[in-house]
Amino acid sequence: MKFRDMLRMSGSSLWKRKVRTILTVLGVVIGTASIVVMISLGLGLSRASMAEIEQYGGITTITVSEQGSYYGDYDDSESSAQASQEHLDDEVVEQILQIEHVKDAYPLLETEALITCGGFQTYGSIRGVAPEKMEGLGIKLGQGQFPEENAGQLQAVYGNMIIGDFYNEKTGEGYWYSGEMPDIDLMTDTIMFIFDIDAYYNFLWGGTSEDGTAVQMPKKRIVQTAGVMEGGVEDYSSNSYYVYCDIDELKKILKKEFKNKAIPGQPTTASGKSYKEIYYTTIQVNVDDMDHVQEVQSAINSMGYQASSNAEWVESMQGQYTYIQLALGGIGAVSLIVAAIGIANTMMMSIYERTKEIGIMKVLGCDMRNIQGMFLLEAGYIGFIGGTVGLALSYGLSAIINMIVKSLELGMNMSFGISYIPLWLALVSIIFAIFVGMAAGFFPSLRAMKLSPLAAIRNE
Repeated sequence: MKFRDMLRMSGSSLWKRKVRTILTVLGVVIGTASIVVMISLGLGLSRASMAEIEQYGGITTITVSEQGSYYGDYDDSESSAQASQEHLDDEVVEQILQIEHVKDAYPLLETEALITCGGFQTYGSIRGVAPEKMEGLGIKLGQGQFPEENAGQLQAVYGNMIIGDFYNEKTGEGYWYSGEMPDIDLMTDTIMFIFDIDAYYNFLWGGTSEDGTAVQMPKKRIVQTAGVMEGGVEDYSSNSYYVYCDIDELKKILKKEFKNKAIPGQPTTASGKSYKEIYYTTIQVNVDDMDHVQEVQSAINSMGYQASSNAEWVESMQGQYTYIQLALGGIGAVSLIVAAIGIANTMMMSIYERTKEIGIMKVLGCDMRNIQGMFLLEAGYIGFIGGTVGLALSYGLSAIINMIVKSLELGMNMSFGISYIPLWLALVSIIFAIFVGMAAGFFPSLRAMKLSPLAAIRNE
């Protein structure tokens, strides 16, 4: 018997008992939809968590700092010999770039400044970085552009949440207190930075220097705005609270501003004096693949520096969500097992009803394997139809779940939804439904194959 004839006979036999077939298919539909939706919830939670991690610095990024420091907390008692070996400079950047699987490495210099605009002010965390590396930090602009290289002046890119931190100098009220945005346009208003914050407050309070003279008012520097990051005042990302600028321009200003003085956040000698060189606060390292992050991290740690990343967090969360997916998939599988029992029952009933037909086929010389294959195809048909309809139902349920979750605003990054059905899951669900159908029809097909031809013909 040709395979095409087997397909035709299996399909026609299947729909001779339409109600029974539809009810059996319905069981597979429910089972398939249960498994797909349950697994999709686990996948959706995992993807939402990965999106959250991306907001906190990415999954292939390593932050390098000095041993025992947290982004620039230095031990002032170190000797200059130790400093040349342990502090972060261009030589360290070059060494890290030589490590296998490192795509890029670039330094960041962090400091603080008092930022004023009209009658408003705030304390800003200033990050100096090469302008061409800003996109690599995940900075996306809503207005303006990145700072120009060698511009000859400091140009700033403001995080989208900075505007909410400005408060009225007189009342102390700001957005987080009153809910009203300050009357500031970061792109067009005149904004000034005061880097020597201690000197500024000493001047206001009438303080004196070590030689007894009055503290002079530190310079207020007008800083041109290059751009503002995209997002609202409450849309958090790892860059939202920072002000970014060209690292070379920042170095120049710090050297001028703190001439003959210790630069805040920079290491000093045992006598409290600054080194001639400005050292970096951290080095940002981009790895080619998440699988190599821990390897690179270990290599940097062995160099005597402190390397941190989200790799451990990611692995821990992935392990948890794997268990969640297995548990949810197991719950859904119960429905499909029940459906498999229904398929087996349907096939057994079909064999009893078609006993004479089976006997005639055997007498006419039909191969035993063809008879078995015909019943397996019928079971496979049920699995295929039920799996396809169940998958379509899963997509519908997934869309409804995502719509409900988004309307609830649960706080996690649910821009992709909590239920996610990738292409591989859709294909696997149909293949699995066909497999379950054929597995359920295997023993009934064996019975059909083993029927005695004469006994089958005599059967009424």
